[in-house]
Amino acid sequence: MTELMELMDSYTKQEEDVCRKNDSIDQRLYDEYGVNRGLRDEKGNGVLTGLTKISKIVSTQIEGGKKIPCDGQLWYRGYRVEDLIHALGENELGFERIAYLLLMGELPSSDKEAEFREIIGRCRTLPTNFTRDVIMKAPSEDIMNSMTRSILTLASYDKNAKDISVSNSLRQCIQLISEFPLLAVYGYNAYNHYEKNQSMFIHNPDPELSTAENLLMMMRPDKKYTPVEAKVLDTALILHMEHGGGNNSTFTTRVVTSSGSDTYSTMAAAMCSLKGPKHGGANIKVMEMMDNIRANVKDYADKEEIAAYLSKIIDKQAFDKKGLIYGMGHAVYSLSDPRERVFKYHVKQLAEEKGRQRDLALYENIEELAPILIAEKRHIFKGVSPNVDFYSGFVYDMLGIPRELYTAIFAVARIVGWSAHRIEELICTDKIIRPAYMSVMEEK
Repeated sequence: MTELMELMDSYTKQEEDVCRKNDSIDQRLYDEYGVNRGLRDEKGNGVLTGLTKISKIVSTQIEGGKKIPCDGQLWYRGYRVEDLIHALGENELGFERIAYLLLMGELPSSDKEAEFREIIGRCRTLPTNFTRDVIMKAPSEDIMNSMTRSILTLASYDKNAKDISVSNSLRQCIQLISEFPLLAVYGYNAYNHYEKNQSMFIHNPDPELSTAENLLMMMRPDKKYTPVEAKVLDTALILHMEHGGGNNSTFTTRVVTSSGSDTYSTMAAAMCSLKGPKHGGANIKVMEMMDNIRANVKDYADKEEIAAYLSKIIDKQAFDKKGLIYGMGHAVYSLSDPRERVFKYHVKQLAEEKGRQRDLALYENIEELAPILIAEKRHIFKGVSPNVDFYSGFVYDMLGIPRELYTAIFAVARIVGWSAHRIEELICTDKIIRPAYMSVMEEK
């Protein structure tokens, strides 16, 4: 096998130049034919490809007939996300309630919420021996790959896997929402044991606990967690469960659903999209950058020292030399990311409980300095602000969540949004999404 891999490696390296020569397209042709690359217009706005009632992002407002930037807003089914979170009690966990809202389109009554929580709890189980026979058979450092394999395998245990009726698809979506925490944590535990030689433990989920509580309980050998930890993780899950419908993985969900494919294949495709570093892996990149900054900045309170090193990063002289301050800026938001604004309060709470105030001070100084430096050096004046990924990795680190699970935790939340969009696509259209590509092939 090693000899074959070496042969293939040598062969493909030789043929890469052939591919590049024959697949390259003159960049001027994209402008000539008015191609919206990345489904974005010349101003960077997403090309309108559909309608949705599930969520909405607001980043601008009209004043005096002109569109100007405003503080970002994120709406779930007609409610601002911060209002939904602020309506929860101090220690009340709301992931399941807001999941019902996104799926069904309305907030549940007390009885409906209790029923939905019971259903989620009862569905939070895997087929007999699935953990042993599927998850543990081929452990991988890439937990997203492990989860995707498990999702596709779960279709083999579903007698109605191919039924794409709304009721059956809703049933499958609810089951996957319930099972995702298990697929993520068990996938990591298998990798941690077989590849990192650590102790193996598999805790069964507790149907009486919330999604956030089960995640913390199953990840820890002693099963223990504090109310603050559960509240912060619950808030993170709520903020990540949906984002406007136009992101890559949600669009993937719509595209695959429109082809008539089953729920398992659709969610596996969405997972493959989310795992891309340009989409779901942003908080890992923030953490790698922060590790680098800690190694090169001695005084976390010295703004001049921090600014000097951030300038080196922007000038492509430090860290990965790409000139980016990760966690700063967003494709849609400019003045502020509403998710970050809501999250910041809970970050401070957790940092105080964990004794991580010094690290928090470093984050806050970077949050203050980076937008100024980016504006000066990149001449970006529309506004640059921290996004939710700037702090989410820090929170996961304080919770003791391993980095291999960061994107998987994102998926545990976003499966709710994917599910809502799958149901809406099934109800609202029977047309396959089929974009146009113009051929510029030379005839021979």
